[in-house]
Amino acid sequence: MLKLSTLLYSIPEIGPRFLKKLEVLGIKSVKELLWHFPTRYEDFSQIYKIAELESRGEATVQGVVKDIGGRRTWRRNLYLTEAIVSDETGSIRVVWFNQPYIKNVLRPGRLANFSGKVVFSNDEFYLSNPVYELVSWGGETKHTGRIVPIYPETRGLTSRGLRYLIKSTLERVEEQREIFPEEILEKESLPEINLALKEIHFPTNIETALLAKKRFAFEDLFFLQMLNIKQKLSLAKEKATALKIEIEEIKELINSLPYELTISQKKSLWEIIQDLGKSHPKNRLLQGDVGSGKTIIVAIAAISAARLGFQTAFMAPTEILARQHYQTLSKFFGKFEGGIALLTSSEAKIFYGHGLESNLKKGGLAKEFAGGLAKIVVGTHALLQKNVLFSKLALVVVDEQHRFGVLQRDALLKNKKAVPHFLSMSATPIPRTLSLTLFGDLDLSLITELPKNRKPIITKVIPPNERSEAHKLVRNEVKKGRQVFVICPRIAAPESGGEPRPFGTGTSAEKNRNLWLEVKNVTEEYEKLSKEIFPDLKISMLHGKMSSKEKEKIMSAFAKTSTFNKSPADKSADKHDRIDILVSTSVVEVGVDIPNATIMMIEGADRFGLAQLYQFRGRVGRGVHQSHCLLFTDSSSVSTHKRLKSIVEAKNGFELAEKDLAIRGPGQFLGQSQAGMPDLAMKAIQNPGLVKTAREAAMLVLQKDPSLKQNLVLQEHLNQFQKEVHWE
Repeated sequence: MLKLSTLLYSIPEIGPRFLKKLEVLGIKSVKELLWHFPTRYEDFSQIYKIAELESRGEATVQGVVKDIGGRRTWRRNLYLTEAIVSDETGSIRVVWFNQPYIKNVLRPGRLANFSGKVVFSNDEFYLSNPVYELVSWGGETKHTGRIVPIYPETRGLTSRGLRYLIKSTLERVEEQREIFPEEILEKESLPEINLALKEIHFPTNIETALLAKKRFAFEDLFFLQMLNIKQKLSLAKEKATALKIEIEEIKELINSLPYELTISQKKSLWEIIQDLGKSHPKNRLLQGDVGSGKTIIVAIAAISAARLGFQTAFMAPTEILARQHYQTLSKFFGKFEGGIALLTSSEAKIFYGHGLESNLKKGGLAKEFAGGLAKIVVGTHALLQKNVLFSKLALVVVDEQHRFGVLQRDALLKNKKAVPHFLSMSATPIPRTLSLTLFGDLDLSLITELPKNRKPIITKVIPPNERSEAHKLVRNEVKKGRQVFVICPRIAAPESGGEPRPFGTGTSAEKNRNLWLEVKNVTEEYEKLSKEIFPDLKISMLHGKMSSKEKEKIMSAFAKTSTFNKSPADKSADKHDRIDILVSTSVVEVGVDIPNATIMMIEGADRFGLAQLYQFRGRVGRGVHQSHCLLFTDSSSVSTHKRLKSIVEAKNGFELAEKDLAIRGPGQFLGQSQAGMPDLAMKAIQNPGLVKTAREAAMLVLQKDPSLKQNLVLQEHLNQFQKEVHWE
């Protein structure tokens, strides 16, 4: 008998050729093979008589091969394999293209099933490119005459080959132990695990296939929710310093701001302040649109904690974003004397209030943290270094990286007794169902409004014939002293070292290749804009293949331009470092704050997700000037224009995210960073009812058996799930 842990190379029947193909699909063990689930099914369960085929679009027939042969066509140079198949009601011609080996398999006299498309041409019906399968009278089939599973495939390994391997493995694998209590299976009408494995691959009917899929989706969601709940329960047992912040002090800080906070900003701030008052550590996710004012809310919470003598560590993913947060704190709380520090790989400084700022060596700044002299420390991953110690850390804030929260907090703790509260910030609008599923261990605060007096960004879809008008708008804005972003989907064309694509051969492959070559890329667009369209303007480019230092240098120059580029007259100063137009890939998607930038041009806008386009648009409209977002597309597709129109009309990011989720599904919505989540669970995330029942079931199990000592099988599977699912 095979075990789930058995590696496929140890099974003699699976040769080296199959092993290489399976490895491409990420399949090395029996478990990975059996959990390689179908993406869809074809219903070939009904077998028709040949005389009944005239009214069928697709069908399965069973018959005897009477004659078979092959020939090459002169017109398209295709190899045609043709057979005559008969049953007691008649005969039909069967045709395959470029599959000459079939005539060596389907010899005359053999009984076989044929499942495929029934085509009418030249006054006759024939079967075109059908799936075939040799059968014995009354024997069970894998590829025809049943509900047929279609799997994710790779070159040289089709669903047919996968069905063969999976069928053979299923028949030899040991019986699996059920992980769910009987009451959960009954309540949710879920099949037992061994039956579910059989039915998901070789279902009795469509209904049993869907039930099996539901069972495995439920299982993944159940484990995900269980991990979230266990994390929450674990935190509830830890000790945190309860900070009793007076409401009057919060009002004083709010009143000191040069603008009024929105209602949702105040609500979110109050939720965070209440968290800080708890004696056990709290986990919160603060979500809000780009430019909605999340940083100032975190700043008020940090200042409030600092006034009570406690520290806040504020971590950002990039040096530019860390510097922006540091500048925001120093600007709005310039009288704060408790020490606001900045630590990155290239900078170490501390602001003491009233304009007093000191540059220090990193070792010297670390002493300021350890001694409690720096109450608010803003930085990158440099904060996680071993020599960075905090004396009274009460709050950890992580921007745009909520899934690293536990590890980062542990690294910042350095074995302290009191666990700090944790706050994650995100400008990526995530639909509520996704938030509940993926971040169920976090309490959620939403900022749903933009600050008052912000001018709405004028957003337009620009067809090819209006490109020159858009360029005029760009020139006029630069003439006023403003700046421009230009975003392209790719770094370079394939021949220029860009991302390679397997175009294959043939007419359709050539067409795909040409379409790919037409995709706008940063390298060529930079050359075109700087040499042909705006030769008199200063243009730079930015992309992910540049080194960190190069990227930081360019973004710093772009940000610096924003400070002196107030009018055309100012452009004479620092002319060498000025950047009017920045041509970039999606590396500017998050965290870049250039108030002077007023135009966001997005080339190939149809190639980005709606939520991503919304993030790009949020890079402008951050100052007092009227801003524009121009969505360029060469597509004439009605669905493409309808999708782009939704960003023009969207009231907020959350509304848009819901639409994007519906259009692309969770996998593409979340992107490659969430690749560790099983496919079935990713699709099931869109089913709020299943998410809810999975969470309720996880709660029920943990309430009865918090340590899972009474269900060691479930504990074992949970541990394995935690290892397999990664969030990078």
